[in-house]
Amino acid sequence: MEEHKDNDRQEIYSERVRAGKRTYFFDIKATRSNDYYLTITESKRRYKDGEEGFFYEKHKIFLYKEDFNKFVEALNNTVGHVKNELLPDVDFTEFDREKEYQEKEKDTVDTDKPDSTGDDTELKWD
Repeated sequence: MEEHKDNDRQEIYSERVRAGKRTYFFDIKATRSNDYYLTITESKRRYKDGEEGFFYEKHKIFLYKEDFNKFVEALNNTVGHVKNELLPDVDFTEFDREKEYQEKEKDTVDTDKPDSTGDDTELKWD
């Protein structure tokens, strides 16, 4: 059986979005004829049943240039419907602030440096 040939496609651009327990990858790849397409991959870390270790469960969408505008329009319409019709009282910028806080907290833990104000607010691990 022939192996999947997507792995030998040249990656042109990639962006990662961390979203809780999921990570989304937006990758632009080139075809052999120098055309471009987008793969959107959802990746979730899963633990093996009854075994040590884990694996990544992945789901992919391949999006071709002729569908970009239709896809973006449908995505914007759908997200807009949720924000404006179903959840009009939710402040969605709150989630942006939560992301900034998590990144700042991660930086504090990663750098192992005391807070510049002199307060001992950094997380310590025993």
